[in-house]
Amino acid sequence: MRVMLSAPSQALWLRLRRLPGVGIRGQLDLLEHFGSIDAIFSATPAQLQQALPGKKAAIQDILDEPPVKLLQAELEWLEIPGHHLVTWSDSDYPVLLREISDPPIALYVVGQRSLLSTPQIAIVGSRNPTPMGRENAHAFAKNLANSGLTITSGMALGIDGAAHRGALEVTGKTIAIAGTGLDRVYPPRHRELAHQIAEHGALVSEFPLNTPPKPENFPVRNRLISGLSLGTLVVEAALQSGSLITARLATEQGREVFAIPGSIHAPQARGCHALIRQGAKLVETAQDVLEELGPLANVVHAASLESTRATASLAPPMVSLLEHIGHDPVSVDSLIERSGLTADVVSSMLLQMELNGWVCSSPGGVYQRTSR
Repeated sequence: MRVMLSAPSQALWLRLRRLPGVGIRGQLDLLEHFGSIDAIFSATPAQLQQALPGKKAAIQDILDEPPVKLLQAELEWLEIPGHHLVTWSDSDYPVLLREISDPPIALYVVGQRSLLSTPQIAIVGSRNPTPMGRENAHAFAKNLANSGLTITSGMALGIDGAAHRGALEVTGKTIAIAGTGLDRVYPPRHRELAHQIAEHGALVSEFPLNTPPKPENFPVRNRLISGLSLGTLVVEAALQSGSLITARLATEQGREVFAIPGSIHAPQARGCHALIRQGAKLVETAQDVLEELGPLANVVHAASLESTRATASLAPPMVSLLEHIGHDPVSVDSLIERSGLTADVVSSMLLQMELNGWVCSSPGGVYQRTSR
């Protein structure tokens, strides 16, 4: 006789998610074959053998008594307010996610589960962005969140974190897709960010509790970032970046792909340039994204969405120096040569412009204009 747990339906979904030797596609095939989660776990050995030929371990796991200790820990986690399990049979399972080739049968959620069905834009990019890339991610996220889009990303260092923070800054909505179980935060330095997202948005994972940050998990979770979203915006990416995996998955899923161009000298821009050559839409402002997604997402569509910052007047010599900086990172020595000014004068003006937000400094002693 089988042991019954509290929340039996949830327990069955958790068991199906863990069946040995049965992947995501196999789990969906089982649901289609039997018609419901209850029918799977009440099936006879003969019925299971027909549905799972050669899968002896999985069949035995279904027939055996449930692992009470293991499941009870997850069921207790689900009893915590704000913790949810969104399953394939739930009416609020995200429609867009159902359309991909390998949707998960269940999602662990901390926060607002309703956000999974809101219009979303994925913003992804380098873990080691330039200052301009970080600023672009933050600004695009703010503007797109202000327009009504939910910002979805992977909570990684760099571009992901900047995108989440941009949305949170304007009290917009944001979703972080984790590559671990939701009982842990990765990367650890984003613990405070994760708490903010859980409070004002949602943390989501398909991985059971106690799943560590294995490298192979992150490309798998990327299909959820793109699959939940109407489109994916790549801010900065090297040629071997995981963000290009997300962009490729978005294309395969029939979603829009956007890329922000950068300097031809910046390694972090080469992935975006490759995407643009392959057909991604080149975007320079949030408005460019909204022109593509606005009708689909039913969001605010206005040219005035671009963020504004407090301005400070620049003296003519600083305007001239700003023109000499151009739009690529440049060293102080090069600026001295281009402008004909002394080192002391150039250093003084750069300091003033950096304090007022016109330029930013990068490792290696180079300066770059901001999006201002």
